[in-house]
Amino acid sequence: MSQTVADGTRAGAVEAPPAPASNRRWWILAIIGIAQLMVVLDATIVNIALPSAQADLGFSDGNRQWIVTAYSLAFASLLLLGGRIADLFGRKPAFLIGVAGFAAASVLGGAATSFGMLVTARALQGVFGALLAPAALSLLNTTFTDAKERAKAFSVYGAIAGAGGAVGLLLGGVLTDTLDWRWTLFVNLVFAVVAFAGGWVLLGNHRDAAGSKLDLPGTLLVSSGLFSLVYGFSNAETHDWSSPATWGFLAAGVVLLAAFVRRQSVAEHPLLPMRVLLDRNRAASFITVLITGAGMFGVFLFLTYYLQLNLGFSPTKTGVAFLPMMAALMVMAQVSTTVLVPRIGPKAVIPAGFALAALGMAWLTGIGIGSSFSTAVLPQLLLIGAGLGMVMPPAMSLATSGIAPEDAGVASATVNTMQQVGGSIGTALLNTLAASAATNYLSGKDATDKLVQARSTIESYTTAFWWSAGFFVAGAVIAFLLYRRGKLEQDPDAAPVVHM
Repeated sequence: MSQTVADGTRAGAVEAPPAPASNRRWWILAIIGIAQLMVVLDATIVNIALPSAQADLGFSDGNRQWIVTAYSLAFASLLLLGGRIADLFGRKPAFLIGVAGFAAASVLGGAATSFGMLVTARALQGVFGALLAPAALSLLNTTFTDAKERAKAFSVYGAIAGAGGAVGLLLGGVLTDTLDWRWTLFVNLVFAVVAFAGGWVLLGNHRDAAGSKLDLPGTLLVSSGLFSLVYGFSNAETHDWSSPATWGFLAAGVVLLAAFVRRQSVAEHPLLPMRVLLDRNRAASFITVLITGAGMFGVFLFLTYYLQLNLGFSPTKTGVAFLPMMAALMVMAQVSTTVLVPRIGPKAVIPAGFALAALGMAWLTGIGIGSSFSTAVLPQLLLIGAGLGMVMPPAMSLATSGIAPEDAGVASATVNTMQQVGGSIGTALLNTLAASAATNYLSGKDATDKLVQARSTIESYTTAFWWSAGFFVAGAVIAFLLYRRGKLEQDPDAAPVVHM
């Protein structure tokens, strides 16, 4: 599935060492998958435990959001730096330090005795996650270079990235119900021990950008810009769009990121080389991941509310309810990356996946107060899962396909950044739109009537679902316009990717 590398390097420039034995490659995939699952599910696993943690530690409703925001702020703002560190100093040490640091931060959070201690732990999780996530994806990119094997590997990785949020909801519900909220953090030790031991034994180390230097001004610009952007959207969710802290940080984020792009075009050792962004299919994939991150929020958050508050599901049962969607996503991830995209190309497959997901979200707006899960939710979840399985894995594969070895880490970091920023945008927009819909519904009605209140919450959920469907429709149009026509061809003159 790879194309000519973006910087035009040709064969003969680098002698690629032999690929790892096939069995070893698949064991490496398992280790990378476990580490990635740990990072992805932490975006949602703590959410279910928040009410229990709040009651235990005694913090306010206003402070509760910071348990989520601290993680996303640190994670999003440091991803590009983490990716470049992996390129400069080696993917294996970046991976191992990321895993160990994430585990230590999780233990700190699980042992928290105060709000401040828990917030600090969540921020540290974000810091080490920003080192781990791009290292994991770049390791996958440099381990699997055969087109067919790469397709299979990315179908697994993309399924984890797409379904990890649902896994977090399920695991968070089970642990909170059967043990204690602290185990939603302690459980990371299990993942970390396996990932660290496997990484230590299986991974080799290679520094493809060892001759480069870290662009410190660029690092400061992009980190502060992403921080401002994510904080602005988070503030819009908890306060208001007219708040100076909202539009001020959003404006600052845009200015800082514009300055970062300007800096990268003239820097001798850019943090994010423009060649990474200028490939048409890769740029389309970055936008695809951004839109998917924004639209998926509507499924996980608002449907969780509906299942628990309206249908009376327990946290564990709510998590189980998402399993069919995860299964559909995993099946279509395999089909799309190994069969559809290689044969007909991304221009047909990814827009079709977006269209299926949009149809499922629009269908989901038919929920009511007394709806049945089996008829009003389950079929829709299957359709959404199938659609996302046709979008996320191929887009993640194409975003790093054909990339020059020295850019693998930062390209992988860009994928993760797009997903994280997309999630922040979705969180802010959908929460705001849902709240406005509920308020408008109650206008002129008896707000003390329980039936009216229940209908207003349904109105807020369906509004969020309609907007998520709109995101996916926009994604279908943009993907269709941007992706190149036809199936992907292996360029015989492309430089070989250097293995670890």
